[in-house]
Amino acid sequence: MKIVLQNLTKKFPSRSKKSPGEVIAVNDFTFEIPDGKLIGLLGPSGCGKSTALNLICGLQKPTEGKIFFGEDDVTNLPPEHRGVGLVFQSYALYPHLTVLKNITFPLENLRGADKLSKEEMEKRALEAAKLVQLEGLMDRKPSELSGGQQQRVAIARALVKTPRVLLLDEPLSNLDARLRLQTREEIRRIQRQTGVTTIFVTHDQEEAMSISDMIVVMKEGVVQQIGKPQEVYDNPVNLFVAKFLGTPPINIFQGRVSHGRLYIGQESILSLHDTPNGEVTVGIRPEGFILQQDGPLTCGLTRVEVMGRDISVVSTHPCAENPSIRSIINAENMVDPEAKTVRFALKPHKLYLFHPQTGERIPFTPE
Repeated sequence: MKIVLQNLTKKFPSRSKKSPGEVIAVNDFTFEIPDGKLIGLLGPSGCGKSTALNLICGLQKPTEGKIFFGEDDVTNLPPEHRGVGLVFQSYALYPHLTVLKNITFPLENLRGADKLSKEEMEKRALEAAKLVQLEGLMDRKPSELSGGQQQRVAIARALVKTPRVLLLDEPLSNLDARLRLQTREEIRRIQRQTGVTTIFVTHDQEEAMSISDMIVVMKEGVVQQIGKPQEVYDNPVNLFVAKFLGTPPINIFQGRVSHGRLYIGQESILSLHDTPNGEVTVGIRPEGFILQQDGPLTCGLTRVEVMGRDISVVSTHPCAENPSIRSIINAENMVDPEAKTVRFALKPHKLYLFHPQTGERIPFTPE
């Protein structure tokens, strides 16, 4: 099911006496979600991603704009008639019901021509349970399940209605690290197997990038960038997107361009072509550093962290925004942990320039 959002805006009355008026939670959101794709809505808390999800499922009505499921305008359609399945962060399972009863619950509310017999409901519940690999636990109650199993019950309950759209609102937030990894792989497998159009809301960029066909990065209700995860990571449109995506995060420096050279502090680190002179914000991805004895960028060595395949070199620089700089290099490189300084060359395609006031990306061509 293709979903089209046209100029979607949601405003709430401000509750602050100091700044009365309206709060814009979602601001002019326009996007077409292709049929059968998994889309990650990504951003920090308060960016409007959950509000956008509530507008799509019908729990809230937009102040402006329209929502289409395929060719159908569902902007004013009640949520129960939209054909959506919604999975909450808190699972929202009924503690007194078994797994079977929790999954069949949405089917018991069907009326008229859609009404199912008890046998039909149990058959569909078993099919949904098999999809999430819970068919052997149908007689258990939620308190007898692990967190990951409870989350899968919630997903099965959303899928049992064969929804046109599946909406997941931070479904992994309550799980530990290992379960999160396992469950997000399960979500991707289920989505591919069913082919249902899915919107996955999260503040965790690693989750969104690992399973999404496309990601939508939001900030303060405004869409910052839309694209395939790797494309957005490699080509952020502004400093916010560059800082939000990536683990470890991008390293930020104060820099300047002067006569075709990029400087960080007093060191000339890169030759540029046709880039105007002036102050710039420099972003360097952790994997953009090359350990080199005569490298142009000198940093104060803090420590070396061995991570198996890679080494994380933690260092400092007076022009860095954060106290620590993290550089990820291959473990085959030898770093003297007793040294006071470490020097790097830089990969130009992992280095970005931004306007120091607006944060907008400044394109450049290295010579």
